[in-house]
Amino acid sequence: MQPMPHEDHRAGEDRPPGEHALRESPPRESAPGDAPPGTHPLARLITDASAGRFPAADGGWRRVPPWRPGLEGIIAFTGHAVLALAPDIASERLIDLGVDGFGGAHDPRLITALAGPDGWIDSLDVLMTGRGTGSAGGPGTGPGGSAGDLADHRAARAGDRARLVDRPDLAAHHRALFAARIRDRFRILGYPDPRRSALAIVSTGLAGLTELSFELEPARRGTGRGTALIRDALTAIPAGRLVVAAIAPGNAASFRAALAAGFSPVGSMQLFRRAV
Repeated sequence: MQPMPHEDHRAGEDRPPGEHALRESPPRESAPGDAPPGTHPLARLITDASAGRFPAADGGWRRVPPWRPGLEGIIAFTGHAVLALAPDIASERLIDLGVDGFGGAHDPRLITALAGPDGWIDSLDVLMTGRGTGSAGGPGTGPGGSAGDLADHRAARAGDRARLVDRPDLAAHHRALFAARIRDRFRILGYPDPRRSALAIVSTGLAGLTELSFELEPARRGTGRGTALIRDALTAIPAGRLVVAAIAPGNAASFRAALAAGFSPVGSMQLFRRAV
């Protein structure tokens, strides 16, 4: 299956303002754990970036369709931006607002203009990627799996055994409520001890990829247990499966925990929803 065409705007090209070229990316072979053909074009870009294959740092930008109805976003790699926008936002308007791949895509004036005065704008986050460590080929969420299949599973080796269990009693946690607003097929995981309130949410999120969010109890922070929580959550996701996480830059504790658990930063992202 050929990838979907997208608008690709590159800085410095000899093209009159407002004139755009449609470019179609050539097909490529998928490495193990990569997004399969036919997935959202942003998922392919993130998958490539996680393997060190980044878009050219040309100052350009491109458009892709939203991956979830009513939810739009701007994702930036080094020197290149991707805007997941509905088609009613004209590219000429984006150009007038100063979009580019060198920071213009994250200009606060641009996203506030797109969201409108009554829209919702999420924080500007660091986009990070990691890999699941559960049983290879086991159940999971996102491309190649579903949340309904993400039941407790047993691996061939004890080190691969899922260390978290379903914790529906944590459904009122603010992290769970937030995930329900912007992601799909999410599952709330936590430790077997009912006195523990640490949770990890595995869901189908950004561009249809498996997304992980987490929160440790305040009393246990600063002890390295945040890293342990992330590593335990990864045991619930099949080995090698790409996992994304979005962390606010100011949340240094979570950022350090994700780095220690094997995640790497690949870009930035900011979601928004226009008022109905």
